[in-house]
This record gives sequence, structure tokens and C-alpha cells, in this order.
Amino acid sequence: MSIANLLHFILHLPISDRFVVVEQTLKSIKQEEFKNEMKLAAETLYDDYTNDKELTAFTAIDYENFYETK
Repeated sequence: MSIANLLHFILHLPISDRFVVVEQTLKSIKQEEFKNEMKLAAETLYDDYTNDKELTAFTAIDYENFYETK
């Protein structure tokens, strides 16, 4: 569906339905933006997470068994 067709269809919806379209569109944009920001942050800090001794200190015990105490 082209943008022109989509807009034509939306303009013929009742106002309440148009609000739903706008709200859902904005929500999807915000979610995609957040996902992209998190991906960029993870990529930016990847070297630190894999090489910084202060951040990787506990990986030495990754394979040890832990037991819950009460």
C-alpha cells in the first residue's frame, strides 16, 4: 500500500480511530528508537564488557555451582 493510499484510507476513518492510528504509530516509533539506542549502547561498550578486568572479574566463577542458603 502506498503512502497516498494509506493517508486516503486514514482520512476516511472516524476521528477516534485516527487517534488510535497516531498513538500506535508513535508507540512503534518510540519502541524502535529505544531498541536502536540500546543496540548502539551495547556495541559502544562491547570492548569494555569483554576486556575490562573490573567488569569481567566475576566471569572466572561462571561455571561454579551456587547454592542458596537460608
